[in-house]
Amino acid sequence: MKATDLFIKALENEGVEYIFGIPGEENLDFLDSLKNSDIELILTRHEQGAGFMAATYGRLTGKPGVCLSTLGPGATNFTTPAAYAQLGAMPMLMITGQKPIKKSKQGRFQIVDIVDMFKPITKYATQIVNGNNIPSRVREAFRLAMEERPGAVLLELPEDIAAEDSVYRIFNVVGSRRPDADTSCILKAAKMIENAKMPLLLIGAGANRKRTSKALTEFIEQTDIPFFNTQMGKGVVDERHHHFLGTAALSDNDFLHCAINRSDLIINVGHDVIEKPPFFMEEDRTKVIHVNFFPAEVDEVYFPQLNVVGDIATSVSNITSNIQNKSNWDLSYYDRIKSEIKTHLSKYSEDNRFPLLPQRLICIIRKELSDDGIVTLDNGVYKVWFARNYSCYEPNTLLLDNALATMGAGLPSAICAKLINPGKNVISVCGDGGFMMNSQELETAVRLNLNMVVIILNDGGYGMIKWKQEGMGFENFGLEYKNPDFVKYAESYGAKGHRPKSDEEFKETLSKCLKTDGVHVIDLAVDYSMNHSILNVLLKEKTCIL
Repeated sequence: MKATDLFIKALENEGVEYIFGIPGEENLDFLDSLKNSDIELILTRHEQGAGFMAATYGRLTGKPGVCLSTLGPGATNFTTPAAYAQLGAMPMLMITGQKPIKKSKQGRFQIVDIVDMFKPITKYATQIVNGNNIPSRVREAFRLAMEERPGAVLLELPEDIAAEDSVYRIFNVVGSRRPDADTSCILKAAKMIENAKMPLLLIGAGANRKRTSKALTEFIEQTDIPFFNTQMGKGVVDERHHHFLGTAALSDNDFLHCAINRSDLIINVGHDVIEKPPFFMEEDRTKVIHVNFFPAEVDEVYFPQLNVVGDIATSVSNITSNIQNKSNWDLSYYDRIKSEIKTHLSKYSEDNRFPLLPQRLICIIRKELSDDGIVTLDNGVYKVWFARNYSCYEPNTLLLDNALATMGAGLPSAICAKLINPGKNVISVCGDGGFMMNSQELETAVRLNLNMVVIILNDGGYGMIKWKQEGMGFENFGLEYKNPDFVKYAESYGAKGHRPKSDEEFKETLSKCLKTDGVHVIDLAVDYSMNHSILNVLLKEKTCIL
């Protein structure tokens, strides 16, 4: 059969549901083969949007999301999504086109060495030079994309290879069981926890990937050890749990760090150093047990005393069953600090001034959204507020990026989240800067007849950098711009535009939008005037309770 027919058969064999992307002339054989498949092509308005959608598919399902581009500029537009998936541990396959490699009459026109370009930001990147190799290359790409740590892979399919006649062969999808941690490590971890005076549990992104919620909840229930999470570990255990302390939205100086710094042992489950540090280790202070699929990458702020390497859920369950003696523990301080954290975070959540404070925005969204509703964030200073203040009740219900931390991913991520979770409410919260980086995907959402809400936090500038600028003592300079009329902009795509003028009007608008079909865009004025006074001044001047 034709090589591209074989390629589609190989993708079907892997269970692919969607291919996100923008085909070019070098993909036309592939496109012709795809039209006869049950795999749905999701045509996007930019390759970057397609890549973010594919990465989000991988994040939410554990299976590689697939995206397609042509050669040259189409393929280079995948670089940011590739880095997003690679750093965020999201399985994703990019398929890119290329000019004929056996004979070409176009010289070097549009030719870029895509494979070499992508090798530093993927787990695997290769050019297919023979149609008969397609099944093995596809199987290997999927295996590597899903293998811990998950990430991005790329297959380049030249135009002449795509048209070749190839021998039909499909490789079976063979899974593998992750090994259990060594028994001696489990026993040593249990003994370290028993001997600690103030143990504390940290939940990171790796735990969110592999659905370890049950094992971690049982650990917490049986030991009564309090827990906190990283930004990408939010929701693994229901944050309404009475032992939940908070989220490490900052690396230091938050109220939560009073508890972290007092602890003499942190059981760190699923974290790696690619995510922004939730705390800084210091010599001769808190000990750390690293529980993950792979050993810790040591750096100057993270150097665990014990690696428990193996399937995370099994490791946690085995550690739980081996903890017998709790007599050394004194966890009373954590109860006191939890009350202080709660008091601090709840401040301003009922403040109905307008423009809205981010704390108030988060309070309203949490009240309006169901337990399983999904919020996707772009990247901006509001991400810090959501990490600190937004309570997650289920895994992967707050999709933020704390690895590459790129702008422009929030809207495409929401489109994919809604596509694969049609029965759930999905809200995309974007800054005005990040929204405009991929705002053209509104057309994609409207064309797909999705029901979703996009909230644009409008402050007319790059708020995250303005906050940093002020915190470093610089004058306000170079970070402000003018926005389009977002209501008219949304309506020009066939979406519904809204611009509430008060706290009450925003609540009513959001409630109505969540219950009404279509793509809704809410242009919301936001007040960031307290960012500096709270996050830079108050937190650094705080005094931990005794």
